[in-house]
Amino acid sequence: MLSSCCRTAEKSRAPLRIVVTALDICDDIDVSDQPATPIDRTGDPVIGVPPGPRTARDWARLRMTDEILRVARDQLATVGAAGLSLRAIARDLGVASSAIYRYFPSRDDLLTALIVEAYNGMGATAEMAEARVPRADVSGRWAATCHAVRDWALAHPQQYALIYGTPVPGYRAPVDTVGPATRVSTLVTVILVDAMAAGRLAPHVINEPLDADVVDAMAPLLSQLPTPMPPTVLVRGVQVLAALFGAVSWELFGQFHNVIDETPEARRAFFGSLVRQWGVAVGLPE
Repeated sequence: MLSSCCRTAEKSRAPLRIVVTALDICDDIDVSDQPATPIDRTGDPVIGVPPGPRTARDWARLRMTDEILRVARDQLATVGAAGLSLRAIARDLGVASSAIYRYFPSRDDLLTALIVEAYNGMGATAEMAEARVPRADVSGRWAATCHAVRDWALAHPQQYALIYGTPVPGYRAPVDTVGPATRVSTLVTVILVDAMAAGRLAPHVINEPLDADVVDAMAPLLSQLPTPMPPTVLVRGVQVLAALFGAVSWELFGQFHNVIDETPEARRAFFGSLVRQWGVAVGLPE
């Protein structure tokens, strides 16, 4: 029985060994009729394969990168980000550890890829949900964004914990993570800018007096906005984003246990009430 299981596992790893070998011996066969941007099985862009004409080597690399990230996500669920091991991934895939290091030279490089993948997954989910709402319905766009963030987090708890949970000791996120990390906040900013342009933001929020030290504290963010925004709107926007991710984290990490009914319907109803309150707080119409 044991030898039979070992043979089955060995057989399942064989295609991956072929992929690794292919990277060493394949010719640069032009497959430029393939999509310009590679995507993995989830539909997200794959880290590590640049856009442009594809070759057989590119596609072999694409397959192997996808498999490494898949096993790494499994490790997140069992040992957490701090326990991520390139050697363990190589062992699970049935390849030499040197093959993994060709794709990700260090554990931190793999962590960065996983973090970027998680931020992009959540950001893309929020953007697609928001895009389905009519442009004039700014409150509906805000609600769709919030619910999409929560839905993605509940569906991908380990990935959410990677980006909003306990920081990984010794890891410093590179600049590559900034763009993906700001996709949701950028989306919310666009909704607020559109609401202001349409005269849909509450005047008392726009004209609310703000202490000078608070305005000074927001200077880094204010300087990066492509469209000018009243500091009071920006402050409230940051507040509701902090509340959004705080509420999602509380639910995901068990802080609502014995506080909010455990049924999905009750949890969604409670979250919906928060979303409406946050929308009013930032000046959106009820």
